[in-house]
Amino acid sequence: MAESSEPTGGATLRRRLHEQLDPRRRRRGLSRLNRVLVAAILASVALALLETERTVYVGREGLFRGAELGFAALFSLEYLARFWTAAENGGWRARLRWVVTPAALIDLLAIVPALLTIAAGPTYILRLARLLRIMRIAKLGRFSRAWDLARDAIASRRYELLLAFYAAVLVMIVSSTLLFAVEGPAQPEKFGSIPRAMWWSVVTLTTIGYGDVYPETGLGRVLAGLTAVLGIGLIAVPTGILAAAFSDALQRQREEQARHAAED
Repeated sequence: MAESSEPTGGATLRRRLHEQLDPRRRRRGLSRLNRVLVAAILASVALALLETERTVYVGREGLFRGAELGFAALFSLEYLARFWTAAENGGWRARLRWVVTPAALIDLLAIVPALLTIAAGPTYILRLARLLRIMRIAKLGRFSRAWDLARDAIASRRYELLLAFYAAVLVMIVSSTLLFAVEGPAQPEKFGSIPRAMWWSVVTLTTIGYGDVYPETGLGRVLAGLTAVLGIGLIAVPTGILAAAFSDALQRQREEQARHAAED
């Protein structure tokens, strides 16, 4: 049956549902339905995380399985609704095109864990993939402008960021090599090779400092101090670059909005 022969009431319902599901149909943020879906995604992921804690999971297996099946039913209905409303973009051909899009495949992935739940298989890792659906739902509408702003800010400073990354890698390799030469003979298990010393370098340069690996010789401690000081600078440089980039991007956005307002 041709799409044009569909009852007017059904077409209207499909159009309204399409507007609720597709953020591109809205200018201001997410629809109520998409907000419910985001909440369901977060709840299902939280459930997957809690399931790995035996003190919470043991004795409540049926509750967890029932909740997972409930989420799967909700996401299955959403998938069917998106398939149905995809015809708003061009009939059955649009539906077939939608099925093979990355967004539709992500939606389908949200349903797969329930099938494994029925088979009593491990599903918590797959359920964590549902977090991708939040980005898929929120990438448009008001959130789209935020994503565009972040992308433009990073793209405008990509060369400076690449230079900062190169400097960090260079310092990491040099410091690892020096600590291997100085501390290797005294601590072969921790600094017996450059890759082993590189773990210490990464932890030091990122200012984390776990304390599981540290130099014991005097010269090694001096080199560690210099590495730590350089790490502070290497962390501050990309932070400053991104802050300036976001400031410039926001300013360009305000100027563009003001220009459009003046034209209107």
